[in-house]
Amino acid sequence: MDPMAAIRETFFQECEEQLAELEAGLLAMENGTAEAETVNAVFRAVHSIKGGAGIFALDALVRFAHVFETALDSVRSGRLDPGPGVMNLLLRAADVLADLVRAAREGAAVDESRTAALVAEFGQIGEAGHGEAAAPAPAPAAVPAGSGGGVFFDAPPADKPVWEIVFTPAASLYAKANETALILRELRRLGPITVVLDDSRLPELSELDPEGAYLSWKITLDSDCDEAAIYDVFEFVEDDCTLALTPPPKPEPALVPGAVITGDNGFKFEFFPPVAPEEEPEPAAMKLAGAAAEEHPVAAQAKAGPVEAMAAKAEAAAAVSATIRVDLDRVDRMIDLVGELVINEAMLSQRVMEAGINRASGVAMALEELEHLTREIQDSVMAIRAQPVRSVFQRMPRLVREVAAQTGKQVRLVTEGEGTEVDKTVIERIADPLTHMIRNAIDHGLERPEVRVAKGKPAEGQVRLTALHRSGRIVLEVADDGAGINRERVKQKAIENGLIAPDAQLSDEEIDNLIFLPGFSTASTISDISGRGVGMDVVRQSVVALGGRISIASKPGQGSTFTLSLPLTLAVLDGMVVSAAGHTLIIPLGAIVETLKPKAADVFPLDDEINVIRLRGGYVPMIDVAGSLGYGAAAIDVEQSVALLVEGEGGVRAVLLVDAIHGQRQVVIKSLEANYRAVPGIAAATVMGDGRVALILDVDAVVKTTRNDAARAEGLRPDAAMMEAG
Repeated sequence: MDPMAAIRETFFQECEEQLAELEAGLLAMENGTAEAETVNAVFRAVHSIKGGAGIFALDALVRFAHVFETALDSVRSGRLDPGPGVMNLLLRAADVLADLVRAAREGAAVDESRTAALVAEFGQIGEAGHGEAAAPAPAPAAVPAGSGGGVFFDAPPADKPVWEIVFTPAASLYAKANETALILRELRRLGPITVVLDDSRLPELSELDPEGAYLSWKITLDSDCDEAAIYDVFEFVEDDCTLALTPPPKPEPALVPGAVITGDNGFKFEFFPPVAPEEEPEPAAMKLAGAAAEEHPVAAQAKAGPVEAMAAKAEAAAAVSATIRVDLDRVDRMIDLVGELVINEAMLSQRVMEAGINRASGVAMALEELEHLTREIQDSVMAIRAQPVRSVFQRMPRLVREVAAQTGKQVRLVTEGEGTEVDKTVIERIADPLTHMIRNAIDHGLERPEVRVAKGKPAEGQVRLTALHRSGRIVLEVADDGAGINRERVKQKAIENGLIAPDAQLSDEEIDNLIFLPGFSTASTISDISGRGVGMDVVRQSVVALGGRISIASKPGQGSTFTLSLPLTLAVLDGMVVSAAGHTLIIPLGAIVETLKPKAADVFPLDDEINVIRLRGGYVPMIDVAGSLGYGAAAIDVEQSVALLVEGEGGVRAVLLVDAIHGQRQVVIKSLEANYRAVPGIAAATVMGDGRVALILDVDAVVKTTRNDAARAEGLRPDAAMMEAG
C-alpha cells in the first residue's frame, strides 16, 4: 500500500473527528452554553483541517477553511459578535466544510457556487461590522539598526521582566498553510510583545527558493504566564519550526542566615547554610535540562542537544498517546476468533461432561476457570467495538436545521444519553432509521408556529432524541410535542389505498402501526421530505433486520413517541437453551419475561386452533413452538411442557410451549440467511458444545401471528372464557 495513501486516509479519519468537535462546539455556542475554551476548540478544529489539507494540496478545502478560520478568529477575539445571524452562517459553513472534506476524500466535484456564496457572506459580515470594531494596530516603531527589519506591536514596560523568544519557521510550516501572522497574533493575547524580523539568511533573488523559509522572528513578551502557555501557542507548528525560549530572570533572595524565603508553592521558610554537604550537588545545567523536560517536551528539545531532544519528544508522545488506530477488519477478525474460542470451550465442556468426570476434580475446576476467562475475554473484545451513540446523534442537528428550513417550522432538538455505548455495527445501521423518524416527526408531527400558538403551545416545537440501556438492549426514543397521530385520517388513508377493508375493526395500536405499511403516507403532496410512503417502511425493515422492534405511543394534541429496541451487539447473544420435538433451540433472553409450569386448569380454548392461559387475572395466547416451526403435528401435553412468557414487538405477549429448558448461555450468532437461506420464524443459528447447529428463534416473527389472538384474549372476562371452554 502506498504510504502516502495510508497517511491521507488517516488525515480524513482525523477530519471526521475534527468536524464532529466543530459541530458540537458551534451548537454549544448557538445555545449559549459555550465557554472560552469551546470557542478555541472550534477554531483549532478548522485550523487543523486546513493544515492537513495544505499537505495534500487540497486547494479548495484550504481556501474555504482559511476564510472560515478567519471568521472564527474574529469571534474569539471579540471583534465579531456571534449573534443568531453569524451563528447561522457558521453552522452552514461547517456543513460546507464537511462537504468539501467528503468531496476531497471521494475525489468528487466541488460546488464552487455554494462555496463562493458563503465566502461572500463572510466578507459582508466583516464589512458590516457585526461585532465590536477591531482595535487599530499600533504605529510601527523605528527599526533598530542592523536588525534586518522589524516592527514593535507593543512597548513593554521597561521595569518588568520579559520572555525572550526566537521563532524560526521551516519550509514545511508554510506548506501546511500555516501563517506566522496568526501565530504572533495569538502570542500577543498573553501580553504586550515586541517583534523584530531577522532577514539575515535571506539569499539573493537568483538563489531564492520560492518554497523555502529564510526568515525568523525575535520576540519579547511581557507576561506573567508560564512556559506551557507559550508553547501552547506554537502547538500546531512545533514540528515545523525551531523555537528557543529564554525565561525572565528571577530575582535571587539574599541568602543570609535567617533570611525568609517564599517558595513557588507559597510556603515561607528560613534559610540556614548547610554545615557539611553529604554529596556532590547536581550540576546546574542538568537541573535546568531536567526541569525543562518536566515542564514541556518542546522546551526540553530547545535546551538539550539533538539526541536528548529526540528522546524527550518520544517519551512525551508515549505519555500523551492514550489511544491507537486499528483497522476495523482486524477487530472483526479478532471477534470472529474469540467466537470460535467460545464454541470450542463449549465443546470441551460437553466432552468433559460426557466423560463423566467428577465436577470436583481438577480437570472440571480448571475447565470452569477457563469458561470464566473466556467470558471475560469475549466481553473485553466486544467492548473494543462498543462506541457511544454520540457519533450518530451529532449528525441530527444539521438534519433538523435543514428540515425545519424546508417546512418553515421552528424546531429545537434535545438529545439525552449520548454516551450510551453500543456495538459499532449497530451504530452504523441505526443512522438511517433515526433520520427518517426525525424527518417524520418534524414534517408530520409538529404543527406550524401559528397553529401551535393558537393552541396555546410555544411557537418552537421540540423533538427529543434519547438513548438508554434497558434489559440488555439499547432503547432509542424519538419524541415530539406535536399534534399526535390523527387516527381517523390514517385509517381513511389506508382504506383509500386499499391497505385495509372499509369495515375493518382496528384498535388504536393497530391504526398507529398502519404508518409502517409500504406505500402508506398521509402527506397530501409529494415533496423532498415526504409523500412517497417509503420512510417509515424503511425504518421498520431496518429495525427488524437488526433483530429489534419498534413501537408507537401517541396522544392526540400532545405528541408521539417512537421507541426502538435493539440488541447491543450483532455478534453474541444471551439466550435460553430449550428443546422442542427433539430439536435444540435458542430463545433470546431479552424477550423472555418469565418461565412457568402450566396447569391444565388454567388453559382454555379460544377457538379450534388457539388456546389461552390464565395468567394473573388475564389471558395470554399459547404457541406450540414445535408445531409453529413444522417439527411435528402431534399436540403437546400442556402439563408435561414448560411455558415461557415472552414479549414481542409492540408489547404483544404470548406463551411459548417447549419440552424442556436446558440452561442459559451466551452463544455466537451465525447468519442463517448468508450461509443457507431465510427461514420463517428463525432469526439466526449458532454452534452448540456438541458441534450441532442450533437455531435461534425469531420471537417477534412467531408472536406476530398471535397479534389478533392476543387482542381477543385481552378482551375476555373469566366467565366468558369458562363459557367458551364449556
